[in-house]
Amino acid sequence: MPHLEVVLPEMGESVVEATVTSWLKNVGDTVEVDEVVVEVATDKVDSEIVSEYAGVIVERRAAIDQVVKVGEVLFVVDTESKASEPKDTKDRQQSTENAPEANLAVTAEPLSQPSAPRPQNEPEMESAAQFTEKVMRSTYRQPSSLSQSRGFLSPLVRSIAEEEGVTEVELSSIKGTGLDERITKEDILNFVANRPQLGSQSKATQGQESSNAIDQQLAKPMTAPLLASMPAAELASGDERIELNRMAKLTAKNMLESVLTSAHVQSFIEVDVTAVVEWRASVKQQFERVEGEKLTFTPIFMEAVARALKEYPQLNIQFDGESIIQKKAINIGMATALEDGNLIVPVIKEADLLNLSGLAQKVNDLSQRARSKALKPDEVMNATYTVTNIGSFGSVFGTPIIPQPQVGILAIGAIRKVPAVVETAQGEFLGIRHKMYLSHSYDHRVVNGALGGLFIKFIADYLEKWDVNRSV
Repeated sequence: MPHLEVVLPEMGESVVEATVTSWLKNVGDTVEVDEVVVEVATDKVDSEIVSEYAGVIVERRAAIDQVVKVGEVLFVVDTESKASEPKDTKDRQQSTENAPEANLAVTAEPLSQPSAPRPQNEPEMESAAQFTEKVMRSTYRQPSSLSQSRGFLSPLVRSIAEEEGVTEVELSSIKGTGLDERITKEDILNFVANRPQLGSQSKATQGQESSNAIDQQLAKPMTAPLLASMPAAELASGDERIELNRMAKLTAKNMLESVLTSAHVQSFIEVDVTAVVEWRASVKQQFERVEGEKLTFTPIFMEAVARALKEYPQLNIQFDGESIIQKKAINIGMATALEDGNLIVPVIKEADLLNLSGLAQKVNDLSQRARSKALKPDEVMNATYTVTNIGSFGSVFGTPIIPQPQVGILAIGAIRKVPAVVETAQGEFLGIRHKMYLSHSYDHRVVNGALGGLFIKFIADYLEKWDVNRSV
């Protein structure tokens, strides 16, 4: 009988591995061509792996939470069997149980929601107090995430580094032997095995002293309410406990980590976008006919942000705790709401090199594929600045949380018709204008108020001076 293997396919540039999150087919199940069999996750996005063949699943080579490299076999299909009786539960589980287990924690940006529920034996989510204290301890021990200093780190490498207490400085000293000098499992294990000993002080003693220092920080009044014990909630009659899905859990984790990492501060500015509104209304039909793309306000705003980042490159940076990394490429993240209420951030790469037509094409394509869960991992990675359109939900302004390791995020408020004083050569008069607010959250550790304010002032001026005679 021909048994054909299905491997983890190429998932985009710089993606070398993924973690199995859910099996949708068991050993003995019939599968059709292009039918989804297993779901995997990278650090940024979930992906569905389909079968390239029709037949019966005869073997599963990876367990849930196991890290699989690109090109490694995920499952095997018997293409001669059209329909066979499913094996009993014990046989179905044996294939997965025999696969090596990877005991690791996956840390990621917000991901797409898996379409199948997690197994019943998944470890319970830790309490809010436990999780917050863990993040606080990690923050005081290492001001920056290990994943920030060396670009992409696999979940396994990150897990080993965190368990062994490898610091940011130590990590940067490791010469990676993987693709593009990435640190492999062997590299981190060799470093740990040959790590210099710090005098006669034992690791346990060092750890205890570090823990005591952290406990003193956690005992301060400022953090006490955050770490207050949270007893299990009691359900009253009619109450319902709804478990968070994987994406929501990761979003909560990332948001808390960002708040504990960056010194958030906001600047707001009101913008008269009457010229933009009138221009778009006059050209949108022609634009769609000529360019083949719908013209929304989003690509117009993206153009303004790209120009501002070009003018103020100090916002197009990454802060790793001890130094600033000036990013050459201007990659703008575009926060996109999904139908299930979750959020994902596809990235417009090198946005400053695209004209309005190119930006419209990218915005429309990424938005559509984000909602259909068809994004590639590379398409949600390496953003250098993020924009979120809170106006699409009617919000006037807001205070968005910075996506790490970026240092800024812009919230675009709803466009409203308001009475305003209009200044002309003939004098001042009241008129109806289209106005909106820009809300800029930035990391006050490296971005001061003047820079944060000048940045959105540039965007406001760019939009207010929009050329109403601009051709499509």
